[in-house]
Amino acid sequence: MGKKMTVILEALMLLFFMGGGEAVEIYKDPSQLIHRRIKDLMGKMSLAEKIGQMTQLDRTAATPEIMKEFSIGSLLSGGGSVPRLQATPEEWIEMVNGFQNGSLSSRLGIPMIYGIDAVHGHNNVYKATIFPHNVGLGATRDPKLVERIGAATALEVRATGINYAFAPCIAVCRDPRWGRCYESYSEDPRIVIAMTTLITGLQGHNPINSMPFVGGKNKVAACAKHFVGDGGTKGGVNENNTVIDWHGLRNIHMPAYYHSIIKGVSTVMVSYSSWNGNKMHANRRLITGSLKNYLKFKGFVISDWQGIDRITSPPHANYTYSVHAGIHAGIDMIMVPFNHTEFIDTLTKLVESKVIPMRRINDAVRRILRVKFLMGLFENPLADDTFVDHLGSQAHRDLAREAVRKSMVLLKNGETADPPLLPLPKKAGRILVAGTHADNLGYQCGGWTITWQGLAGNNLTQGTTILSAISSAVDPNIDLVYKENPDLEFVKTGNFSFAVVVVGEHPYAETDGDNSNLTIPEPGPATITNVCGGVKCVVVVVSGRPLLIQPYLRSIHALVAAWLPGSEGQGVTDVLFGDYGFTGKLPRTWFKTVDQLPMNFDDPHYDPLFPIGFGLTTSPAA
Repeated sequence: MGKKMTVILEALMLLFFMGGGEAVEIYKDPSQLIHRRIKDLMGKMSLAEKIGQMTQLDRTAATPEIMKEFSIGSLLSGGGSVPRLQATPEEWIEMVNGFQNGSLSSRLGIPMIYGIDAVHGHNNVYKATIFPHNVGLGATRDPKLVERIGAATALEVRATGINYAFAPCIAVCRDPRWGRCYESYSEDPRIVIAMTTLITGLQGHNPINSMPFVGGKNKVAACAKHFVGDGGTKGGVNENNTVIDWHGLRNIHMPAYYHSIIKGVSTVMVSYSSWNGNKMHANRRLITGSLKNYLKFKGFVISDWQGIDRITSPPHANYTYSVHAGIHAGIDMIMVPFNHTEFIDTLTKLVESKVIPMRRINDAVRRILRVKFLMGLFENPLADDTFVDHLGSQAHRDLAREAVRKSMVLLKNGETADPPLLPLPKKAGRILVAGTHADNLGYQCGGWTITWQGLAGNNLTQGTTILSAISSAVDPNIDLVYKENPDLEFVKTGNFSFAVVVVGEHPYAETDGDNSNLTIPEPGPATITNVCGGVKCVVVVVSGRPLLIQPYLRSIHALVAAWLPGSEGQGVTDVLFGDYGFTGKLPRTWFKTVDQLPMNFDDPHYDPLFPIGFGLTTSPAA
């Protein structure tokens, strides 16, 4: 009996003690099953540490000391929130690791996760590759290409030490007046579903369906957003009310979430919008009932920026109510993003007064920790410079150029009785290039580029404008003339062989992009009228959505929808000058007048200027 007791005691000693007399921490042992690691860690956590894990702050509101003291679960860079203007990857890494070391020095050493809006490449970062916005990728109809873009984006995000991307946006935009329509792949949920391959690009291929998955140091956690119905708001007004029955919500706006969960998406972000008058950030039926229970989502649900504040009108009018409503609905992590003490104190009081049950807190923390363990954060919390050379690499720029040329949609190519204008000859007497968007990198990249709203000009980041691409594409002996807004007399007397006119929208994001008229901003219409009235012209429209083009269509000889192509303007000239043929197809309906809106492909009375799926093709030039 004494020998048996000795053996048992020795076994217990081996289980609980190791060299130096330190206790074995199951949650720190990568050989343990993840559910055991989660259980062990949660058993050691105080309420304060659990609520800290549910808190996400913007980097500007955080310090390493705050990370340590409050056990903050996550940080983010909002649009334009950077270590400094034109910061290098090494400076990003130093910043992220500084915050991470604060987290690791906390009592339990739980690493934080750092998120950023990498929505068309690593778009906040100087010299990153800027890929076409989602509307353009929808025009490619190429899910494998989108997956490759996801993989490239993951590498560029990791190049700056960041491990979490707030992408993809899987909204189904049903009204182009919405200021976020360019973030949507299509008005057709089937196209949006097909493009959820961005998730496997970002995270890797999931060996176990429906479980969150991040496949190594070269991958990042993804975020499907914005749950749910954000693309269906009345009048296309951002953050507005989506009026639709359950059948419509389930069949139009919900399917891409199911496919994202199957692919192992790690997180889901909630929409600012409402469904039939009920704020999504407070919608327990959809967040807990549909997303978590019915669709079996096992990752964590995150709010949008100050999302719970906007449950009330005006925002933040009753913060205690907002915190209760959001957490009760099933949101696990709150993008606060500034006043962490207010959120933490409010939620702590709600739990201590038993308004919010502890099981809800535990569900949230369990989900957050599950993602962190599956990411390998506990084993590899700190970033290094392994991936620095991938930021803006030539391979990624070549990939972006491929995406641009595949996204170009040819809407018109000469009149029926005339020979087609495209592809353009590389050898000609004189070529005129005109328009506000021909030599403006910021315009062709659009919103969510370096800053939240985007920028104008050519100094924001590295890339190639459409004008520069034309100059490189044509014969060096050609007389290439650029005049932004020429008058008719200049065009008629210029002896030009043809003209390329590049016009479109100015950069915008979210509510600032809501637009009830969808006209081409001036002087775009005047440029089209003057140039196309004096010489054969191809008009390239750079925009995040269809714009009012019908009044000018008769004078235009060839018309191309270029969407928001990003940093690689050569992709536009690849098809204009016939190195490749046009293959893109409209991802959404092109209207005749805004009075028709909303108008979608499945409407009973469908009378578009160009239907969804339309796109002329050309063959490469001989």
